[in-house]
Amino acid sequence: MEHRLPYYMAYPMPMQYDDERMERRDFEYMKSMYPMTVKRLLPYVEEECDRMSYEGSMIYDEYPDQLQMYLMCSRIYDRVQKEQPGDDMEMEMQASRNNEGLRDLIQILLFQELFRRRSRHRRDRRRFY
Repeated sequence: MEHRLPYYMAYPMPMQYDDERMERRDFEYMKSMYPMTVKRLLPYVEEECDRMSYEGSMIYDEYPDQLQMYLMCSRIYDRVQKEQPGDDMEMEMQASRNNEGLRDLIQILLFQELFRRRSRHRRDRRRFY
């Protein structure tokens, strides 16, 4: 006797897309709990990643160049500093002390965003071959 599989068992692909949607929703929720400083920096990081995201970009290399990563962080830092109001002298002195911490934070956010994009890029590339 022939056993037929139910439709949902014969075509399990919707479950795969559901996992991606759940991961994306979870990641967005975690981003919503970031501190205000990080929330202020995140658009700059995402903008730089968008600018560098194209087919054949160095961000998708197996081992991205450390110098290029450092330059990306520097561009983000310069953009943040240029758009940050610097009227108060005390704020400028405090900013100069926190300069290294801000650079480190930008670097961490950039690496996290690049990891997420590289993972998605690998997953999407595998799906369409």
